[in-house]
Amino acid sequence: MTAHGSIRRISSDLPALLRANAEQLPNPDSADFGTMFDCFGDARIVLLGEATHGTHEFYAARAQITRRLIEHHGFNIVAVEGDWPDIARIDDYVRHGAARPHCGEPFARFPTWMWRNQEVLAFSDWLRSHNEPLAEEMRTGMWGLDVYSLRQSIHAVVDYLDTHSPEDGAEARRRYGCLTPWQDEPQRYGQAVLYGGLAKCEDAILQQLNDLLRLRMQLCAKDGEAYFDAEQNARIVRAAEHYYRAMYLGAAESWNLRDRHMFDTLQALMAHRKDARAVVWAHNSHVGNASATAMGWQGEFNIGELVRKSYGDRAVSVGFGTDTGTVAAASAWGANMRVMDVTPARDDSWEAAFRHSGFARTLTDWRSRENRELVDALSEVMLERAIGVVYRPQTERASHYFEAVLADQFDAWVWFERSRAVIPLGPERPHGAPVTWPFGL
Repeated sequence: MTAHGSIRRISSDLPALLRANAEQLPNPDSADFGTMFDCFGDARIVLLGEATHGTHEFYAARAQITRRLIEHHGFNIVAVEGDWPDIARIDDYVRHGAARPHCGEPFARFPTWMWRNQEVLAFSDWLRSHNEPLAEEMRTGMWGLDVYSLRQSIHAVVDYLDTHSPEDGAEARRRYGCLTPWQDEPQRYGQAVLYGGLAKCEDAILQQLNDLLRLRMQLCAKDGEAYFDAEQNARIVRAAEHYYRAMYLGAAESWNLRDRHMFDTLQALMAHRKDARAVVWAHNSHVGNASATAMGWQGEFNIGELVRKSYGDRAVSVGFGTDTGTVAAASAWGANMRVMDVTPARDDSWEAAFRHSGFARTLTDWRSRENRELVDALSEVMLERAIGVVYRPQTERASHYFEAVLADQFDAWVWFERSRAVIPLGPERPHGAPVTWPFGL
């Protein structure tokens, strides 16, 4: 393998090797697409990535693969890179549950298009229909793994305790009052603690979580699902308080706290569901093995690395890539979403290697690692592109490329030569939609 920091250009035989080992894929909007991924049906966890947060093909492909894994291989958890309270609105809808109390409208925080789009709605409608004839305990649900929902999670914990244990609800309200001034701008809380002399709220929040855990047996006897939701929200409050303080200590520490929380949440879901088998939807930078990338070489880990260490060959990580087309993104954090042109991939990138293979849509699978020629070719250090919710084509090399060893980062790669932007939903609520319909603002 080339030394870290020494990027090689594509050798003349790499595209030919990729071409020889690629399975061509149908259109991801086709029901036949998912059948190509039956080879991963024996895993307990399948992690499905994306190279952007705004590409139709990535969302559509993950939906078709997940449908196949649910229908034919018994998967019953869909865990996504989204906030727990927001995704809970989708879960209420797809599992035909009562709407959980909430604070504000879902998916209102930037970037709204990441989950509030036609592609996610189509999958949610399918999952709701799939679940309808099933017994409640057999229904597949959707859950959010992320850490950003401080305000909504505080509200969820207090509301739960007000209903199930009012005295404890009053105490939770008092403890969480430490964070009340910062709920809408939690990043300012971390700044005030580190630079403004504000006493941190950690002890009160940890005590609240411990008290809730102490009441577990008593409260679970009343409603185990409702308690599980409250406990996870209490864990989010604790993790978020730590995360917003860590933001000012360095990128690696805050990144690691976030991905550790996402992994812990996934583990909680695996323990909570009977015969648990999970599909994870998140960015490539989260689901690929960070130790095979510049992220890991600089001290960061991610959910993909933690899953690989814990589950070994019972987990599969699939990366997704594209060359050109359009993407839904913003030019800066908090700016309006735009449909932006994607610059063709650099010639010294993995994406360029797949482009030169000449196929429009492919699956390349080296999970067994038996094809040593392919694995060796993918074991070089090359650039890989990552577009999040912000895209800056004018500084693309610095802003959107990192070094990676593809063979160790993923078990397989899904390639779309050309792709298009996701379609955000409008503000309207369809006539006759159930009260749990999650996408209206």
